Amino acid sequence: MTQAARYTGSTSITLAEGWNLERVTAPSRLFGANGIRTGPDGRIYVAQVAGSQISALDLDTGQLETISAKGGDIVAPDDVAFAPSGDMYITEYYDGRVSVRSPDGGTRLVRDDLPGANGITIHQGRLFVNECRVGGRLMEIDPVGGAPRVLLDELPMPNGMEVGPDGKLYYPLLGTNDIWRIDPEGGEPERVAGDLGVPDAVKFDSEGFIVSTQVASGQVLRINPRNGDQTVLASLSPGLDNLTFVGDRLFVSSFTGQITEILGGGETRTALPDGLTWPLDITVGRDGTLYIADGTFLLAKPRGGELHTLGMLFSPGYPGYIRGLTATGDGEFIVTGNGTVSRYHPASSESEVLVEGLDQLYGVAVSATGAIAVADLGTGKVYSVESGNATELAGGLADPTGVAFTADGTLLVSEAGAGRIVSVTGSGVDTLVDGLERPQGIVVVGSTLYIVDVDAKTLVAFDLESKARQTLAQNLPVGAPPGVEPKPLVGLAPFSGPQGPYAGIAADAEGTLYISGDAEGSVLALRAGS
Repeated sequence: MTQAARYTGSTSITLAEGWNLERVTAPSRLFGANGIRTGPDGRIYVAQVAGSQISALDLDTGQLETISAKGGDIVAPDDVAFAPSGDMYITEYYDGRVSVRSPDGGTRLVRDDLPGANGITIHQGRLFVNECRVGGRLMEIDPVGGAPRVLLDELPMPNGMEVGPDGKLYYPLLGTNDIWRIDPEGGEPERVAGDLGVPDAVKFDSEGFIVSTQVASGQVLRINPRNGDQTVLASLSPGLDNLTFVGDRLFVSSFTGQITEILGGGETRTALPDGLTWPLDITVGRDGTLYIADGTFLLAKPRGGELHTLGMLFSPGYPGYIRGLTATGDGEFIVTGNGTVSRYHPASSESEVLVEGLDQLYGVAVSATGAIAVADLGTGKVYSVESGNATELAGGLADPTGVAFTADGTLLVSEAGAGRIVSVTGSGVDTLVDGLERPQGIVVVGSTLYIVDVDAKTLVAFDLESKARQTLAQNLPVGAPPGVEPKPLVGLAPFSGPQGPYAGIAADAEGTLYISGDAEGSVLALRAGS
């Protein structure tokens, strides 16, 4: 049975009287698109690291079927390969695993000791896997559990690979910006091509030429394996991840979830549109521009304008994986992620690390006087941050996630694991709002605190003066699908980890509320009616 590619919540969102809702960005059909491979049935199978999901795209109908859903046995799939039997072998990047899924849906773990397991291919019944990390290995794996045979080690981030017509195994190296090959029987590797656009996958066309996606430049290159000569097949946006052929038709994937068909003469066709992977935190600039932290991307949507990319993981000066985000004016942001708090200015491609060495940072807020506060879910602490220094404000909290300042400078924290909102005092914390399920994003507008409760899938308004509360929206597309317990994404450098969803909330000067619909990959706007 065909299933929805992403959870889209209940059939409708219920709003309190006098409130209106619109989707600022359309729901995504995938949680990004990483490794792709043409299956025995002619469909394109898409691994989605962020969503712990594998989907199959039917090119004739455009339908997506969820093959392995979030909450299942497969966690953070990055690439797939098919055996002649129809078994699908899967690398699980963050957990360092290789699993196999049979055509009847059963799964079996092959190995769980391959940190950064990423590129995978099968040739003449032999299974090859590499680890996309600094010091990664390229190995032949025994599908029934014998010890791996290491062909190469100490590689600088190998990625999607394939055996060429000459019987040699071709692999890109992100860390050195080139493509290499080695005989699967062993021997010395040979450099095939260099000075590229950071290649992250290679496949071969019907004429025996390498076709490679370039994650940093967004180019799709055709490379002669005999002399390294290059031809640009298409120039797309940075963030390309992998590619596959369906007959002689070429398709490439992107971090954004887009699948693009590469046509002749540099032309392209969108086979599956892009969308947001999460999204995570959001903020609004003084001019009304909405900014969205989508992990490896920072996006902007001006009022009345189109959504566009301000920066991404491979952009100069990008501060790394972004969870928490707040605009501070003049095109500058304070961001959290990778255990660091940074000041980021996308226009000048500059970022300044304010504090590093913390753990799982989520929400960030800046007070009217410029004080910076961040929530560290990993340690259960909230910190104030100055350049080079983090001072603990409160500890012993159960999954602190969101932070916000009131007009008088009081710091509020959403304690997701305890189902409450607390205010930070000189001696600890006081409960402000309790009886919630799992609150995450919070924002203060005037005397009202707005809370996104992801397990209840509600937006709650709490009056800071009267202490009255009201549910403004129900059935929001936030958090996990009902009955699903997401498995943690442990993360691996340069990605923040463990990775997890975060339903952020922000408000503009006119009182419009923006919410991260992380379950469906959209941003929602709620406005009080006239």
